[in-house]
Amino acid sequence: MSTTVTTDTREVTLDTDTVDVIAILEAEAEHSGRAARAKTTWTQEDDGEWVANYGGYFGGSVDKRDGRYVASDTFGLVVGEFATLEEAQTKLSDQLHVMLPAVIRPVA
Repeated sequence: MSTTVTTDTREVTLDTDTVDVIAILEAEAEHSGRAARAKTTWTQEDDGEWVANYGGYFGGSVDKRDGRYVASDTFGLVVGEFATLEEAQTKLSDQLHVMLPAVIRPVA
């Protein structure tokens, strides 16, 4: 999938991955001045499966696969594979803070 943007000077076509990267970079730039952060809570749904609640919304999950922990975001995209549950949960929480900047609730 691609997006075409027409400007006064040129037409630019971007693939979906590039659009996603731009969105994340813009969110990172905007969030640098934001002190608040949504609270992430975790629920163990099943043996080897933890679900994130990010500011009251589904934030993704961490699944244990072959002794490693795979974190997936709100959209089901893999954030990464980690050696420990804590690493996977921390990375997913950090990613959600960047991806979902409008979800701001005080950390309790």
